[in-house]
Amino acid sequence: MEPLLSALVATTSDADSLLERAYAEALERTGDNDEVATRLLDAAYEQFSRMGIRRSTMEDVARRAGVSRITAYRRFATKDALVEQVVRREFRRYFDQFLLDIQRAETVADRVVLGFVSSLQAIRRNPLIGGLMNAEPDLVVPSVVGDGGRTHATVQRFVAGQLRSEQHAGTICAEVDVELVAELWTRLSASFLITPSAVVDLDDEEQLRDVARRFLVPMLDAPAA
Repeated sequence: MEPLLSALVATTSDADSLLERAYAEALERTGDNDEVATRLLDAAYEQFSRMGIRRSTMEDVARRAGVSRITAYRRFATKDALVEQVVRREFRRYFDQFLLDIQRAETVADRVVLGFVSSLQAIRRNPLIGGLMNAEPDLVVPSVVGDGGRTHATVQRFVAGQLRSEQHAGTICAEVDVELVAELWTRLSASFLITPSAVVDLDDEEQLRDVARRFLVPMLDAPAA
């Protein structure tokens, strides 16, 4: 599996996914004070966005950052490690913005709509991740659909966890199967990202909001007896 997608599902010894770690960092408001590492991450982001991951080397990144190759390898032992940190930072940036935006959502329905719309548009508009889906679909798509379901499972666990928090807060009925709802939402979102739609315009924010209100929010209603 190529570095980008392996980074999406990479785990620590505690089995926390990259996505989950990025979310935890956003909640804790942790930062990175290493100026050289930040320069390398900025350079890698620009390099990967312009040239793609396959055609980029650690030497390219070091040159763009204005540091030596040895310095680059002291901060990031391998290209895979660098890619993981770049992708992790992009997720962190998304979560930072998401946590600000979600404060405006007054109801669970509003949070569902916001989450669906912002996640699709954040990925599609991201110069690195969205750009790779357009420029190197042979790298991204097969890894998402052919990695044994690990990428999907990572996102599904995150969504289910958010729904479980809503249940604990009493905003979702206890009888709702949050695991199944999260599964359906994740598959629907992945399908939109991977396969272009002739019916739903993913660049039309109001149309996406309408889809979420009409089809996703009703899944949170209590099941019939």
